Amino acid sequence: MKTSDFFYELPPELIAQTPLSDRASSRLLVLGKDDGTIDHKHFYNIKEYLSPGDCLVLNNTRVLPARLIGEKVGTGARVEFLLLTRKSEREWEVILKPGKKCKPGVKVSFGGGKLVAEIKETVNDGNRIVSFEYDGLFENVLDELGEMPLPPYITEKLADRDRYQTVYSKHTGSAAAPTAGLHFTKELLAEIESMGVHVAYVTLHVGLGTFRPVKVDDVENHKMHSEFYTISGETANKINSAKQNGGKIISVGTTSTRVLETVADSNGVLSEASGWTDIFIYPPYKFKCVDKLITNFHLPESTLLMLVSAFSSKEIIMKAYEEAVKEKYRFFSFGDAMFIG
Repeated sequence: MKTSDFFYELPPELIAQTPLSDRASSRLLVLGKDDGTIDHKHFYNIKEYLSPGDCLVLNNTRVLPARLIGEKVGTGARVEFLLLTRKSEREWEVILKPGKKCKPGVKVSFGGGKLVAEIKETVNDGNRIVSFEYDGLFENVLDELGEMPLPPYITEKLADRDRYQTVYSKHTGSAAAPTAGLHFTKELLAEIESMGVHVAYVTLHVGLGTFRPVKVDDVENHKMHSEFYTISGETANKINSAKQNGGKIISVGTTSTRVLETVADSNGVLSEASGWTDIFIYPPYKFKCVDKLITNFHLPESTLLMLVSAFSSKEIIMKAYEEAVKEKYRFFSFGDAMFIG
């Protein structure tokens, strides 16, 4: 299967630059995963597609304000950091630019010295390991000085950075939001639970690899990035119980889906687990746990588009995307949603 099989034309004006004022008022393309039927709704209509006994699974990761703008100590040159992975209490792997002159031993100051980073070594892909100096809690310093690491296709400044968090975000550690969940409000989730739908949470800390393009011609040769996940025994039991009693498992987003499909055994049964997953789902793939999927519209030739194509079929998904373009849906992180079931 070729990467180019997952290409589609997208007019730039359909890339959503800002979130809607009401999260749940996004449009919702409802797609029959087997027959390709399409209905046009709004996200608040999602309740129509859920039944008592079903289980809605959400990723409760929280996005780090991981973009830092600082000055090189001694020259005052501007340096931008993007935090990737915490290696120890004070050490992080970061992307920085411009990187050419940032060699080991160089220091960068942020917020007038409230945070100082020393570059320790260069690692894979030109990333750096840095050690931070600060007073108090790192999370508090980052909350004061950091900015949201919005995807490169969003060029407008975000007025309220909480709009790049889900309303149920809890465990900080992501470099990007699990965007399918951005459409839920607390009120909508309460209504769904009052219908008798179970709501369960997993955690997967989304890495920047989610935006990394597939650069190989053959899909099978793509090396997937790793991301840290956790699923509690309580969540596993709730999902297992729903499935055993005839309920459907509705996964919110490709990140929740990757956790469930990583942990599920051949019979679709889950257990408490945590670790790193580099699962790469593309056609053909037999899903073990997930029955229905809520997701956003994804970039051409991306691993996320390949995952949703595996959930339905490449032909049905590409036709649905063609319809979404024609109907001027909003695409990507702050865009509209799909329900595939």
